[in-house]
Amino acid sequence: MDVDVPTLVEQARAGRPRAVARLISLVEGASPQLREVMAALAPLAGHAYVIGLTGSPGVGKSTSTSALVSAYRRAGKRVGVLAVDPSSPFSGGALLGDRIRMADHVSDPGVYIRSMATRGHLGGLAWSAPQAIRVLDAAGCDVVLVETVGVGQSEVEIASQADTSVVLLAPGMGDGIQAAKAGILEIGDVYVVNKADRDGADATARELNHMLGLGESRGPGAWRPPIVKTVAARGQGTDEVVEALEKHRAWMEEHGILAERRTARAAHEVESIAVTALREKIADLRGDRRLHALAERIVAGSLDPYAAADELVAGLTEGS
Repeated sequence: MDVDVPTLVEQARAGRPRAVARLISLVEGASPQLREVMAALAPLAGHAYVIGLTGSPGVGKSTSTSALVSAYRRAGKRVGVLAVDPSSPFSGGALLGDRIRMADHVSDPGVYIRSMATRGHLGGLAWSAPQAIRVLDAAGCDVVLVETVGVGQSEVEIASQADTSVVLLAPGMGDGIQAAKAGILEIGDVYVVNKADRDGADATARELNHMLGLGESRGPGAWRPPIVKTVAARGQGTDEVVEALEKHRAWMEEHGILAERRTARAAHEVESIAVTALREKIADLRGDRRLHALAERIVAGSLDPYAAADELVAGLTEGS
């Protein structure tokens, strides 16, 4: 059943949670009205500060997110939270348990919390995350916190979706070594050693600082990611994290980096939508004579797979 998109957007702007939830549901479900929704939201978005939080399972991402929500609410900011949970490979469902750790904010009208399932999408985020971020942005959120799945070393997609990426680590979990592996040292704008009341927190911070120094290739005036120690469960160090985030935001605005990141994010989103549309067109060709004919020529040795793909893409684009 079609919905009244203009009215829904107006209600979302007025802070009605049901309207925001309905818009995100349209996004997640790839509704036929999705294009209408995005067109309505486009002139309203672009104001929220998008912060991504990533790290291995067990480092306290949800607790840290909740602590940041409290800090930004004390500053009078409206906050949106997008918490991504892994989908079951069997049922396709997800626990969506992040809300349990954020129960203190459920009744706060200035906070909107939405859990999303990855639905098999790799990289720590759901495929529809960029559009869901836009919904929260257009709904008037000053800050949008995006908490990723927690899948480990491959969870670097958040760097392309957030203005500022926060990488969380914890002592005693081997994170000092894990941080040196693929990508994790390259995506962090702010590093947080959570559970700093545990033994080994200082050593973890020192090791991380050493590794960041080894990987540095920064010029004069470049941003050097700070390392902040916290005990998120007690709210300790959260104000220092917010201070680091605001400093990074100010640095990006001063150097034009924020606009560059948002433009790159939009380009990535357009590319993703275009590739998905092309993939769907190719899927529609399963059993189609054109695809079968190309396959026969490959088997016969008269055509290579790359040339066949070029012909297929050319045919699809000409027919669109």
